[in-house]
Amino acid sequence: MEDGGHLAGAGTVHPVVDLPQVLDRAPAAILVIDRERRQVVYANAGAVELTGNRVRLPVDIDRWGDAAGLTDLGGMRMSDTTSPLSLVASGVPVAGEPVAVHDAVRRGSSVTCAQRDASEGRLLWVTGFSLTGVSDAVVPSDLDTDVEGLALVVFLEVAGAERAARRRLEMLRDRAVVATDMSFSITDPRQDSDPLIWVNPSFSRLTGYTYEEVVGRNCRLLQGPNTDPAAVQRIREALRRREPVTEVLLNYRRDRTAFWNQVSISPVFDGDGRLVNFVGVQNDVTERVMVEQERRTALAEAEHARSELRLLAEATTQMTGALGVTDACERLARSLVPGLADLCAVDLLERPGSGPPQRIAVAAREPADEARLRELGRLRNYHAGSGSDTGSVLAGERPVLVSELPERGVDRYPDDPAAAAVYDVLRLRSVMVVPVRARGRVLGALTLVTQHPYGRRYGSRDLHLATDIAGRAGLTVDNARLYEVEHAAAVTLQRSLLPAVPEVEGVRVAARYLVGVDGNQVGGDWYDVLNLPGGALGLAVGDVVGHDLRAAAAMGQLRGVVRSYAWDGGSPGSVLDRCDQLVQGLEMAAMATAVYARIEPLDGGSDRLLRYANAGHPAPLLLTPDGKLLRLDEHSSPMIGAVRSFGRPEGPGRTEAALRCAPGSILLLYTDGLTDVAGEDADERTELLERTLAGMPPGSDPEAVVEQVLDACIPQRLRDDVALLAVRLD
Repeated sequence: MEDGGHLAGAGTVHPVVDLPQVLDRAPAAILVIDRERRQVVYANAGAVELTGNRVRLPVDIDRWGDAAGLTDLGGMRMSDTTSPLSLVASGVPVAGEPVAVHDAVRRGSSVTCAQRDASEGRLLWVTGFSLTGVSDAVVPSDLDTDVEGLALVVFLEVAGAERAARRRLEMLRDRAVVATDMSFSITDPRQDSDPLIWVNPSFSRLTGYTYEEVVGRNCRLLQGPNTDPAAVQRIREALRRREPVTEVLLNYRRDRTAFWNQVSISPVFDGDGRLVNFVGVQNDVTERVMVEQERRTALAEAEHARSELRLLAEATTQMTGALGVTDACERLARSLVPGLADLCAVDLLERPGSGPPQRIAVAAREPADEARLRELGRLRNYHAGSGSDTGSVLAGERPVLVSELPERGVDRYPDDPAAAAVYDVLRLRSVMVVPVRARGRVLGALTLVTQHPYGRRYGSRDLHLATDIAGRAGLTVDNARLYEVEHAAAVTLQRSLLPAVPEVEGVRVAARYLVGVDGNQVGGDWYDVLNLPGGALGLAVGDVVGHDLRAAAAMGQLRGVVRSYAWDGGSPGSVLDRCDQLVQGLEMAAMATAVYARIEPLDGGSDRLLRYANAGHPAPLLLTPDGKLLRLDEHSSPMIGAVRSFGRPEGPGRTEAALRCAPGSILLLYTDGLTDVAGEDADERTELLERTLAGMPPGSDPEAVVEQVLDACIPQRLRDDVALLAVRLD
């Protein structure tokens, strides 16, 4: 090659064809290695001299090492060991390692230590590193090659003990100039404090210190207030053990601006194995470190955001499934501990802006602290505008954040020894109090507290999250309160419409009404017992479709219609037909099921005539005195309001069934809350009901009948209303 280096002999030309003359003319042997192929692709004049110009490039690194006569200090040839060339080719930087040069190896044989000494082999100091990040001064940017895959290896001859220190220093300085774009420094460990004895110009450009300002001083001058002492100690220990070391630490330039410095330090030994110098290579990696820190920060921020979203979603889900105000507050408090707080309290005002709040719910990391948190609320007696943190929030002022609470209770509550004592036991550290607000009104306050020793200090980000959660809680609480008001009104209406069971001569009657927990806990179930003229008895059981206030109101209307038509003496079928006309004509209810039965005395005997009509309702059951169970499922017809032709003069009317009942017979009417249960088979539940009634002794008291039926047939979670009516003919 011309000017740019040498290819030892003719052969295939590698893409590295234009390296600068400084490498070829440098007073050191220099190689460029293709790390992927593990080949020497460039050798300057000094490297060619080592091989005696006997190899052609590119050539395998082990073959080049044997051609150059390289061995380790024990005389083993490089091809038989983990050589510095192999390490560099594997991507491992070599910060300084001694090797020997022997002519015997060039001839293809190993040498012993005695032979090595006799052959007066030379010692070389090997430094190698990837060309990644090296400037164009060493590798031009227009090279037609993958610079990332190349590595530079420098062989520096180490002088013997007999050589003058000045000559050794000059030689090391000359070799270091090979990598002019990298910061090099040399120290003398034989002097006190291991001072710098030489730095190259790149060191001055990197640090801002001139040659004259640093020579004679220790490298500690680059350290500053934020330099990691642990990294400094690791460097100090490695130098004490005379081992190479690489660390990244924060250093400071002459103008005290900080930069991240990757420092590689290697010991240099003379031919007798004595430590003569430390050589350091400094590299500004600030950009790399900052990018890594930003990446870690971004990952931490993303994880924190995901954690907040999970907490917000969990709190929202818990409150959404609540059945009332207290349940919603308890679910909220439990969902925030320990994810956001060690202690949590929810205080609600009975009415916005009036009176002290009620501590509805508390939760704590330690269960014993829950009672203490309630006690603290009782002792402080918070109310709007009281001057306390909770009082100010209840009065509509801004949320409160105290990142660091006083350590002692007497400092927090100087005029309240009892509260101070509870405060000390709770070990409070940081607190947030945010308003529970909905539709422009403050409904209460959410208090979140951390404890010593594991609790963190709250910050503004935590306050934003707590405010968001409290806002959602406010809507949940307000909706729950509206629901409770509507529910109370509906239950009151429904219960007011259910009759008291009258005293009827010749019969005994028992009734039950149970409220389900689904929906608004209000439905359209009803029962009625009518003492009709002429000694007849009217019995009705029905269920309006729906579970709300409208269904309860429609139930009241239907019950009134049935009572009116039954009093007129109408047959069971005609009574239900007239109800159908009213429902469809006035559109007062969507649909309803109902059974109406009329029990009349028969002339000349104690038996009674039972007539009944059924509009889509579960069939009543009759237990005869001889223990026989009858299912009264004849002449069933569609639900009220389901088919427009029913009940109209031009359409078909509802028919009725009749049977004779002996004294002691028991008639049971019920709604589908007993038999239609989500997740269970309706036929099996109906069979259970029938077995239960059939197992009762003939002539059982109606009160015992309804109790036995409920004990056996009531579902574990009553979702629908249940109306139950038992009648015994005496």
